[in-house]
Amino acid sequence: MSNPGEADLTPIGSARDLAGWFAAGSKPRAAWRVGTEHEKFGFHRKTLLPPAYEPAGIAALLEGLTAKGWERIEDSGKIIGLKRGEASVSLEPGGQFELSGAPVATIGETEAELEDHLRDLHEVAEPLGIGFAGLGFHPLATRDAVPWMPKTRYAIMRNYMPRVGDMGLDMMLRTCTVQANLDFGDEADMVEKLRVSLSLQPLATALFANSPFREGEATEYRTLRGQVWTRTDPDRTGIPAVAFEDGFGFERFADHVLDVPMYFVMREGSFVDATGTTFRDFMAKGLPSDPSVRATMGDWADHVTTVFTDVRLKRFLEMRGADMGSAAMVSALPAFWVGLLYDDAALKAAASLVRPWSVAQLQALRADVPTRALDAVIGGVPLSEVARDVLTIAREGLRARGQGEERFLEPLERIAASGETQADVWLRRNAGDWGGDVSRVFEEAAL
Repeated sequence: MSNPGEADLTPIGSARDLAGWFAAGSKPRAAWRVGTEHEKFGFHRKTLLPPAYEPAGIAALLEGLTAKGWERIEDSGKIIGLKRGEASVSLEPGGQFELSGAPVATIGETEAELEDHLRDLHEVAEPLGIGFAGLGFHPLATRDAVPWMPKTRYAIMRNYMPRVGDMGLDMMLRTCTVQANLDFGDEADMVEKLRVSLSLQPLATALFANSPFREGEATEYRTLRGQVWTRTDPDRTGIPAVAFEDGFGFERFADHVLDVPMYFVMREGSFVDATGTTFRDFMAKGLPSDPSVRATMGDWADHVTTVFTDVRLKRFLEMRGADMGSAAMVSALPAFWVGLLYDDAALKAAASLVRPWSVAQLQALRADVPTRALDAVIGGVPLSEVARDVLTIAREGLRARGQGEERFLEPLERIAASGETQADVWLRRNAGDWGGDVSRVFEEAAL
């Protein structure tokens, strides 16, 4: 979850203003960029335990990075994030360390940004005895063993999550993802890209499956993180059917988000609990606890960040289906989506491929993928076969860009060719060389 943005106190005149907020993200093709976000688990090298906020933990990491030109972001006097240009560093609830990269023109720039970040972070972390691992779900720690970070919004979510799902706190504390953010040209372009990326998000979840362990034991899942999201909060997660309805666009999506329950609003630098109301009711009546608090465009922008669909529409499209993995897999994710969505021929080919799939089929596939990964089936076709076809389309889309970015797909092409995800590799290693010692994964998944 990102750091809160600057408050926009503009009053909301009507629901059309909310649709206009999304529409304002439209950009000409020459301005399309890709941003990559990734989270990683910190661990004490001697104990493998997740580091606490302090002493000599997460706060010290953030403070150390300020010497690299990052500016502090504070919550109630505590450092909880950093900003530098268009990039930011933020903390997930359990101290997972997130880099939200700047929007860039090429995947090569994403790769360089990641290399710089990891180099700087290791310089700060090594004296503290802290390492980092790229995995989708914490392989050892129990929920109670993970320290909570001092971010006010997380206290609100911590209280709310158990009301709506039995794994919401696991999502907050014990998962890590890699995400890619892509632009759209206009409403029609947004709709096509959103439908294609929602349809193929279960495939991305399968290709990036990297979380088969829980509390030191192998599970039935290739992506336990993927399973967690099916049991977090049905009001704001998954594949929304509304995106596939006739007439869907900015206004219809805004209408959908109006009925998503709220978490909070920010006033005078503090978070105010808004659970128990929808944004629609907030606009009409103010907060239940204080009707004088009226909705602003800044509140809307914050509320949109609490919608956790597999692809999230903001002023760009956010691909949210993948487990965190190796550095190569971090770069592979934006390459996958840029190849599919930024070339007209590739987008049309991908749209043609997914068009026969119904929403019900997609939702069933999404439920099946955490366990079966590439062995799952849609429309009678194994997902492993779909993966090869989709990666061929993505490769051609990248080739058309002329940047040599096809190389970033190679880890995914190896997975598709073998049918063996990273989770399958870990399970094989655990049953063999590791002798059931799941802690060995930290060494092999270290970034």
